[in-house]
Amino acid sequence: MAEALLCTRGLSRRFGAVQATDHVDLDVAAGTLHAVIGPNGAGKSTLIGQLAGEIATDAGRIVFAGDDITRLPVHRRAHAGLARSFQITSIFSGFSVRENVALAVQAHAGHSFRFWRRADRERGLNERAEAMLARVNLGDEAQRLAGELAHGQKRQLELAMALAGNPRLLLLDEPMAGMGAEEGARLAELLRSLRDEVTILLVEHDMDVVFSLSDQITVLIFGRVVITGTPEAIRASDEVQAAYLGEHAAC
Repeated sequence: MAEALLCTRGLSRRFGAVQATDHVDLDVAAGTLHAVIGPNGAGKSTLIGQLAGEIATDAGRIVFAGDDITRLPVHRRAHAGLARSFQITSIFSGFSVRENVALAVQAHAGHSFRFWRRADRERGLNERAEAMLARVNLGDEAQRLAGELAHGQKRQLELAMALAGNPRLLLLDEPMAGMGAEEGARLAELLRSLRDEVTILLVEHDMDVVFSLSDQITVLIFGRVVITGTPEAIRASDEVQAAYLGEHAAC
């Protein structure tokens, strides 16, 4: 097993009477695609939010690349090499596809948004943006308004924006949400190709995608880790079959 790039110990968060994450221990090895699955309300998105720094942690530790980042704000985690995408697309619809990525490049380069220069006139920004668009198979769409893209293409654009800062770890929260079969297949193939370039922590409900792409899978139920293992070990777990996978485990 490769060395852990990200690990958590005892990570917990409560919202009123709801224990969203409950002493979560997680190890994500460098160079792998690690999926987190579980039923609705299992705490998956809360976990991603805690890792990204958007949700404060009540207890526990987060260690990334050997450094304790538990109390670091979002922007410092991003500069350390953590990037994420959301369940709901978060792009600038009125900007071109290339401008969206150029702005992401600009942000990661440390430019102040208070003193923005026009990103479309910055050669270096645009060259990097075009390279990222080509990487996610959107090179031909660079001039289109982002709001005109199909749903699956917007997800590809989000990936290009996340990749703009050369992250070491991508946090992906249900990237397949709302996609048809053809769009989903294209995105799954893109994620497969990215596995050799960046470590990925994936929260996803599409079990076919999870089992075909993952090196390791962690199952969360009621905020607790039930099991972590290879796809084969997860399929073979009687506890997981009974509690969550059901018909997926028999596929």
